[in-house]
Amino acid sequence: MKKAKTMYELCREFPNKTYRELEKYRDADRQEEAKRIALSESQKSQDKLEPIAEGACIIGEARKDREEINWKEKYKKEHKRRQEAEGEITIVKGIGQNSPEMK
Repeated sequence: MKKAKTMYELCREFPNKTYRELEKYRDADRQEEAKRIALSESQKSQDKLEPIAEGACIIGEARKDREEINWKEKYKKEHKRRQEAEGEITIVKGIGQNSPEMK
């Protein structure tokens, strides 16, 4: 089995490449290695249970779900604050109208 090169080794081999370009080399090596690893029976059957679209980022989708939940919670909190502020304004107006200075 071929040993994956470290970033240092890649830098020495390709001195004119940027770090980002070298990361692409490393990622390509990782993908190639992942394809060579044999899947267990449960991993093979997993694709039938939950098919994942090619190129879909599971972590990204989870983050979107989490952000959507956070957005809903923030909206609820903001809505509650606005209602409380409207209530306080109503109280202040009521006190102001009933004050002896206004009569």
